[in-house]
Amino acid sequence: MTVYMVFEPPPEHSRSKHGVASLAYGASSLTRAERTAFVPDRFIWSAFLFAPLWMLWHRLWIVLVGYVAASVALVVALRFASAPSDARGFAMLLLMLLVGFEAATLRRWTLLLNGWREVGTVVGDDRESAERRFFDRYVSLETTREMEAALATPPPPPPVAQREATDVVGLFPQPGGGT
Repeated sequence: MTVYMVFEPPPEHSRSKHGVASLAYGASSLTRAERTAFVPDRFIWSAFLFAPLWMLWHRLWIVLVGYVAASVALVVALRFASAPSDARGFAMLLLMLLVGFEAATLRRWTLLLNGWREVGTVVGDDRESAERRFFDRYVSLETTREMEAALATPPPPPPVAQREATDVVGLFPQPGGGT
């Protein structure tokens, strides 16, 4: 079984007809559900074998720049140290292994950096079963929240009765009264 971290997209910025920017929380829950990202917490073979292409596919621009800079720095440092080509190849293999192991973390970091919100964790045999399990729970929680909100709405306060003006000051019920 694989653990998946679930991320909800950020609210989209939209412009009204008056040119004022506002936040639109998607047209519907379906739109938000379609864009929900499930990031597996495991070794990612495609990131290991095709790191730059994997980073481009998932739009990890900052990570890609860091990967290219680390690769170039590693090759230059090993050439400067007069390391044999086997050592350079082994160093690149280690860098690719690191990317494969940390690919999920890099993707989660990028999503959070771009304003995505982590909404939960789910376990499943594959992505499809994890999605089914998550959305079953998510829909039931949303329905429960809506029902609680409807029930928790307090009734409007009763109208305030107007009192007649009296000469009573303090705690005595009768004018001029006392102990």
